[in-house]
Amino acid sequence: MIDLFSDTQSRPTPGMREAMARAEVGDEQAGADPTTNALCARVAELLGMEDAVFMPSGTMCNLAAILAQTRPGDEIVVDASSHIFNTEAASAATIAGVSSLPITTADGVFSASDAEAAVRPKIRTAPRSALISVENTTAFSGGSVWPLATMRAVRDVAKRHGLAAHVDGARLLNAVAATGISAADYVQGFDTAWIDLSKGLGCPVGAVLCGSKPLIIEAWRWKYRLGGAMRQSGILAAAGLYALDHHVEQLRIDNANAQALDAGLRAIEGIVIAAPTQSNILRFSVQSLGVTADAFARACLERGVRMRATDAYEIRATTHLDVDTDGIATAIEVSREVAGALGRG
Repeated sequence: MIDLFSDTQSRPTPGMREAMARAEVGDEQAGADPTTNALCARVAELLGMEDAVFMPSGTMCNLAAILAQTRPGDEIVVDASSHIFNTEAASAATIAGVSSLPITTADGVFSASDAEAAVRPKIRTAPRSALISVENTTAFSGGSVWPLATMRAVRDVAKRHGLAAHVDGARLLNAVAATGISAADYVQGFDTAWIDLSKGLGCPVGAVLCGSKPLIIEAWRWKYRLGGAMRQSGILAAAGLYALDHHVEQLRIDNANAQALDAGLRAIEGIVIAAPTQSNILRFSVQSLGVTADAFARACLERGVRMRATDAYEIRATTHLDVDTDGIATAIEVSREVAGALGRG
């Protein structure tokens, strides 16, 4: 199986499994797990922030950051295609008690003027704007990489209005691999930011949320309330340290493989890629073939290539460390075969 459904399908490598087995552990809740402490310090330094907390998932990082920086009845500003708005079971609303104001964009990247227009006037009858979230790279908009200037301009809008500024950095290191801009430069001046360990880095679980020391204390409180204290979490944190030592360069390869997939798919009649592929995610349309995305994805799956139908005619493919260049070549050939078969009806 060549699995391009998501980079969440990546699996721990033998070296990572060995590092997990050898991990020195303690009680995380008491601050006594040395491996977890080392991971948090490492990621905080990577993002240029004061402190960090290890979480079971990126979704929990987003929720804890929202909970720590808003109050019930507030409103947060997000992109309409963002993970927070679409695939976190409305946790911001159900648990944090905040509403979301989505900004519709073509590629998941909104402008400072978009953000400015989304901030509510301070009147009694309007919800209080409390937080603006940036997702870099974007998840469902084709892996778009935010221009640094745009990202900072949106941050400045938040600061000017007294709002918190948050970075959903699930694939932030893919943006770093694509541009050479450091993670710390991307998140400079933001209140909270996090990176995922279980996507392109290949860990079985986990993400690390960063911020100031007071904010991380609040995030820890919400971690307790959400049931997230993990005791001997060093076994999991060891995977993260191993990934940061050995898998970061792999993200450049993943991005390059996505570019190769992009080039191969563009050469297939009836497949349309509207936007340039910028990181390890690409989107393409099969509408010109006269078939649905579900039908196309099912036909590919029957031939050993798994991709994700995200709309009636749109498919998303995501590269990661478990798909090599031969796998990309096979995915292109299978897509060509399916396009030819379905295109003929």
